[in-house]
Amino acid sequence: MKKTTLIILLLFSYLGHTQTDSKIYNIIDEVSVERIKKDITKLKNFGTRNTFSDTVSNTRGIGAARRWIKKEFENISKNCTNCLDVFYQKDFVTTNDGERVPKDTWIVNVVAIQKGTKYPNRFVIMSGDIDSRNSDTMDFSTDAPGANDNASGMAGTIEAARVLSNYKFENSIIYLGLSGEEQGLFGGKGFATYAKNKGWEIIGVLNNDMIGNIEGVDGIIDNRTFRIFSEPNPTNETDKERNLRRFYGGEVDGISRQLARYIEKTTKTYMPEMNPMMIYRLDRFGRGGHHRPFNDLGFAGVRIMEAHENYNRQHQNIREENGIKYGDILEGVNFEYTKKLTTVNAINLAALAWSPPVPENVLIGGIVEPNVKLRWKKSEDASIKGYKIYWRLTTSSQWEHSRFVGNVDNFELKGIIIDNYFFGVAAVGENNHESIVVFPNDIIKNTFRKK
Repeated sequence: MKKTTLIILLLFSYLGHTQTDSKIYNIIDEVSVERIKKDITKLKNFGTRNTFSDTVSNTRGIGAARRWIKKEFENISKNCTNCLDVFYQKDFVTTNDGERVPKDTWIVNVVAIQKGTKYPNRFVIMSGDIDSRNSDTMDFSTDAPGANDNASGMAGTIEAARVLSNYKFENSIIYLGLSGEEQGLFGGKGFATYAKNKGWEIIGVLNNDMIGNIEGVDGIIDNRTFRIFSEPNPTNETDKERNLRRFYGGEVDGISRQLARYIEKTTKTYMPEMNPMMIYRLDRFGRGGHHRPFNDLGFAGVRIMEAHENYNRQHQNIREENGIKYGDILEGVNFEYTKKLTTVNAINLAALAWSPPVPENVLIGGIVEPNVKLRWKKSEDASIKGYKIYWRLTTSSQWEHSRFVGNVDNFELKGIIIDNYFFGVAAVGENNHESIVVFPNDIIKNTFRKK
């Protein structure tokens, strides 16, 4: 084979594994700022959505809000020939369950599931919070419009359902409205337990909590930057896994951190105008969000939110003092920014829902050797084109290098020293969508097999 021909073939092979998907660009174009604005306004107009507010009224309180959300999901389902399974999932809490529980009540989540065509038991989840609060979380009567916190995240979830319901995906997508966040993450706890009891495989949870503010209390105005919070490793890891990490690395390579990297990479590929910030902590300092209960049960989950917060608008009664306006009102929401972050979610939901299963049992070897070796369990799924090895310097936040190695179950990277890099493996589908990168979970103890 001539050298020129070989170069051309290698180039086409490379392009075949790096090309973008035109359907993702279609999804970007289909997200509507007008619909998002309408939905945020509707949710704000329920007056208060405190978890313990009115459940009987059709115009005020959390009961009216969740019935409206359920109806919106049902309308979306009608438009896609009943492609969504819409239902309530609920758990009962009492005053013994926390100091922020003023009375016994049902915590009711609204669920819409778009079943995957190939892997219906594999799920990627986008969530927003239904409930709101004012200065006193125990006050369930006074207005708490919650326009940004978190009508923005809930409206974004509904809009993602509207757009993505027009497509077919191999994996299932859950559009989720969670309640009880302000009182102790009760909705997330209930649904995470529900998923675990069902034996669902959760690819990842994208928790959206406050995605509408661009003007920070520090005076910075920024309509392009957003944060992705992720914890470094699962809290339910075993002692063996913890001990192995001490010697083999992986302090920042847990499943939630890999999900965050996936979101950053997808966003930069398809929406280069956006500036995703990976924040290396579970949530904001000393605070929490509805992805945490999923993390607690070993599921990958991240929080997506605005980069610059305005604390005068969060958890405040509506008022004006010394010329400063307080309260989470509609004027504090930038709808175009909410559209951008909704789009970030939609394209990542789509990419993950089109992705193949992650490689299993990824092992690594190459101790005191000039080359690094990786091995994994090859999938029997015929739609998997092959596997891609990623590596990066130990001080780098994102994967820097990659190599598609074909549909094999092991590979040796020549001249790459295991001590200097971290490594991972992703599966690549025939549609060129990739799985989340999997960090090795053990070392190769026996002789490396070459093919």
